[in-house]
Amino acid sequence: MKVLVGCEESGVVRDAFISKGHEAMSCDLLETSSPGPHYQGDVRDVLHYPWDLFIFHAPCTHICVSGAKHFAEKKLDGRQQSAVSLFMELWRHGKAHIPMMAAEQPIGILSTLFRKPDQIIQPWEYGHGETKSTCLWLHNLPKLQPTNIVEGREARIHKMPPSADRARLRSQTYQGIADAFADQWGVA
Repeated sequence: MKVLVGCEESGVVRDAFISKGHEAMSCDLLETSSPGPHYQGDVRDVLHYPWDLFIFHAPCTHICVSGAKHFAEKKLDGRQQSAVSLFMELWRHGKAHIPMMAAEQPIGILSTLFRKPDQIIQPWEYGHGETKSTCLWLHNLPKLQPTNIVEGREARIHKMPPSADRARLRSQTYQGIADAFADQWGVA
């Protein structure tokens, strides 16, 4: 299976698919922090390759509820509209041209402006004792099934102190979730 993981600098999801024998490539404006097949640039540059599965994590800074106190400002200067527009462009292209697709985002305004997600998952359902509600919009993919429900339920990501790496660390996909993507969708 040929898998494109859009807007992923960490390579976590890409590597989970590669470990299952798939041809996978990550793509991000940033250089990958984990060596492997990676296109550094705009994901739209590589969308027209014949992918079988497209998973994308469009930038959420301007549309997720953790930044809601800044929504008015982000709406006035167009950042919010730009972020929604990118998500919608990726979704529409993927749905029209790629057989299977998943879009991942934290809780945010897409539920109102686009549609409700097909599923909301938590890291603690996949072996990580933390909370971080993650929405999944799916096209021709089954809902993800929990693989390892654990105790803990700590909001570590929410409580993360400011740092130069905070945004990157907050956006990284948990390994257990990436493994579930590869295990369950790699055979879809």
